[in-house]
Amino acid sequence: MANTVPTISLNDGNTIPQLGFGVFQIDPKDTAEAVGTALSIGYRHIDTAQMYGNEAEVGQAIRTSGLDRGEVFVTSKLSNAFHRPDDARKAFESTLSALKTDYIDLFLIHWPLPTLYDGDYVSTWKTLKEFQQDGRARSIGVSNFQVPHLERLAAEAEVVPAVNQVEAHPYFGNEEVRAYGREFNIITEAWSPIAQGAVLGDPTVVDIADQIGRTPAQVVLRWHVQRGDVIFPKSTTPARIEENFQLFDFELDDAAMERISSLDRGAAGRQGGNPDTFDYVPA
Repeated sequence: MANTVPTISLNDGNTIPQLGFGVFQIDPKDTAEAVGTALSIGYRHIDTAQMYGNEAEVGQAIRTSGLDRGEVFVTSKLSNAFHRPDDARKAFESTLSALKTDYIDLFLIHWPLPTLYDGDYVSTWKTLKEFQQDGRARSIGVSNFQVPHLERLAAEAEVVPAVNQVEAHPYFGNEEVRAYGREFNIITEAWSPIAQGAVLGDPTVVDIADQIGRTPAQVVLRWHVQRGDVIFPKSTTPARIEENFQLFDFELDDAAMERISSLDRGAAGRQGGNPDTFDYVPA
């Protein structure tokens, strides 16, 4: 099996590399170097967000990499502070300005925030559709949307999200959301794919890794790949960035896949905020 990153087809006709590089919680001063390292290793998909505060550094790394802009798939996400349509329009322009690009490959609503903005994430979603229609966003999607949130979009807006980026890892499989995505052709992207490191010492994961001569992180990330998730592990350590890229020259057998899936703790395994109540808005 060649160690090349597969692409996944989206419901709008575009494609997305299944493996990317995430920059959540990477300090802006360290972001350009980390992204540059990832691009030199072979990553061609970078996931950032307005609330991460490092879009400009992502753009800088892409420009200095020598790669053509069209070779790198870039995702960003709308800040929770800018859900009102006019605010979203200005914020989107700010993202393009920070990245110094005239389009973005994928733009997401970062959180549904159902307890804020009168619960109206539908008008926010319709605003993202404008960005896709004018070509400045090739694809649009959502992040942290639960099934009822997705059902509401289906009822009130004609455009289906291309992706839904949600917390998912062996301790929290988020299977209801993933099943909805499969049914309606919404690709699931898994953030926190190794549960911020919590699963790496799990005896089951360690045993599988020992059996096949891989690291625990590679085993868990490969589990995601075989489930069909899009992933973007984060690190600032070059050796780890390289290690996380080596996922496509081995496979887990059905027994190993099932052992990892059986670690699911349901809602108790969730590490991040619950999208039904999460209401953080940056100042």
